[in-house]
Amino acid sequence: MPFVKVQKNRAYFSRYQVKYRRRREGKTDYRQRKRLCAQDKNKYQSPKYRLVVRFTNKQVICQIAYALVDGDRILAQATSKELPRYGLKVGLKNYAAAYCTGLLVARRVLQKLGLDDVYEGNTEVDGEVVSTEYDKKMYFVEEVDDDKRPFRCFLDVGCKATTTGNRIFGALKGAADGGIDVPHSEKRFPGYDRDAKEYDADMHRERIFGGHVGEYMEYLDEEDNQKYQEHFASYIAADVAPDSLEELYESVHEAIREDPKPSEKSQFSPDKSFKRKAKITLDERKARVQAKKDAKNAELEAEDDE
Repeated sequence: MPFVKVQKNRAYFSRYQVKYRRRREGKTDYRQRKRLCAQDKNKYQSPKYRLVVRFTNKQVICQIAYALVDGDRILAQATSKELPRYGLKVGLKNYAAAYCTGLLVARRVLQKLGLDDVYEGNTEVDGEVVSTEYDKKMYFVEEVDDDKRPFRCFLDVGCKATTTGNRIFGALKGAADGGIDVPHSEKRFPGYDRDAKEYDADMHRERIFGGHVGEYMEYLDEEDNQKYQEHFASYIAADVAPDSLEELYESVHEAIREDPKPSEKSQFSPDKSFKRKAKITLDERKARVQAKKDAKNAELEAEDDE
């Protein structure tokens, strides 16, 4: 057997330094975070805002955040759980719902900053990338105001893979159409062909209005009606048909633009009807054990007599 040198020896382990906890847990990409948080020195400590998009098993979460030494601060946030208030009660995690959530957080933060009237965003959703050059600088809004510049933030995807057509870019498109200046291109939107280097905006528009969901509903209804009844049970209960999805999402977009404010917080009232059982004493525990023993002994004696 040839001689094999041991690389990880005592000297190696004595110098080993563990990575950050959130890196070990696979939650934070610190290389990405450093570049999203580090601000230019000539900006005089003005915050560098991030559009944070995250997906859970049931909802989409969009936040406008900025970093300080002692932690992040959230300027505004919206989740797809708020969409039932605007008329969307089903499909709260798909591409169209991500677009609605991005639009909601954009209109909300602009209203908070007093920029909602200056930058209305793209009211006619067509899937195209909107950009304007002003003062030798590129802004991703339709028109730049002379007095107030658009609110700029950068997309924070976390540890998610940025594949073409990912739902994260639905939230990005919603925020961009809502009037926020988010640097982006069409290369990761649905409808972009990497080989031909062409972008089909109509395909992206269809995805924004849930066209892919409607097509699958029609296909499943024809091929396997039982699976359709199970898979789209919530859609059927909410009386949402495949051909009515576009009108539904259009009404949701209008409702979001009319009132993007968060709903008022309801007062929490705890349920006081539940009462915990009182803890029994040592003597009571001993008596209960003895009673079980006596009952078992009596049962065994009865079996022996038989």
